[in-house]
Amino acid sequence: MSQSTGRVLALLEVLQAQPGLTGPQLAERLGIDERTVRRYAAALADLGLPVSAERGRYGGYRLAPGFRLPPLMLGDDEAVAVVLGLVAAERLGLGVGASARASALAKIERMLPSALRDRVQAVRATLGFTQPAKAASLFDVRHLLDVGEAVRDRRRLSLVYRSWRGEETRRDFDPYGVVFHAGRWYATGLDHRSGELRTLRLDRIGAVTVGEDRFEPPESFDAAGHVVGALAAVPYRHEVEVVLHAPIEDVRRRVPASVGTTAAVENGTRLLCRAEHLDGMARMLAGLGWDFTIEHPAELRTEVTRLGERLLDLSRS
Repeated sequence: MSQSTGRVLALLEVLQAQPGLTGPQLAERLGIDERTVRRYAAALADLGLPVSAERGRYGGYRLAPGFRLPPLMLGDDEAVAVVLGLVAAERLGLGVGASARASALAKIERMLPSALRDRVQAVRATLGFTQPAKAASLFDVRHLLDVGEAVRDRRRLSLVYRSWRGEETRRDFDPYGVVFHAGRWYATGLDHRSGELRTLRLDRIGAVTVGEDRFEPPESFDAAGHVVGALAAVPYRHEVEVVLHAPIEDVRRRVPASVGTTAAVENGTRLLCRAEHLDGMARMLAGLGWDFTIEHPAELRTEVTRLGERLLDLSRS
């Protein structure tokens, strides 16, 4: 199969999965220019496939309504990529439920040639991970689809949200992005109830309706960065300030942004964070392997001393 033929078929698959994409969107997705998109669309039309291009704000390329392609056949590398992607997603807590993963894997494996199916099953059965599986929060997958659609179309949501105390409130919400972080799904955007940017957990959404009102998100809004920053700012029992005697580039590679904020100082990197338990913070600092100076709180010095004494006792036993 030539490269151009492969891209024509790739265009066909994209149109079936996401009808209505514009020329620039298709060009970016396929790594080609808009002129080539038009040429590929014409090639599909020449083959008798009902491809049309609509102009206007909500126009785009699409297949004729009701048109269905035969089941997609996967090559060896494509089948392995899909199966491993499903397995890895569930392991990372990114899955949407064990039953959905199992049924998807079963459907994919049924369409594979028997020899390839046996080899894929062997890899799946023997695959090992260096990290424990993360438990994913349970939520209604339809809520994820609704929020994702609203983010794309910039449409306001009306939803029922349950706080950590269990209180339910109804609010209008302009979703700027959907983010997966540490085993949970989040929607971030403007909460009209408070008039502020908020980060909402999808597993706490009880009902959601995509409305007709539209909004314009802030220019260059970083949804993932906002979620990480918002979670890092959640109040904890202790405010911690430590100077790590290491370059800020090294610190940022080892210390996730969700732990706290970092800033370069004369003798290293200042780390500002919050902690529920100082003994855990002491273990984290010791595990980094760098010298450090504790600025605040004094109780953290006590925990570090206790940890050092315990390690000394273990070394002598």
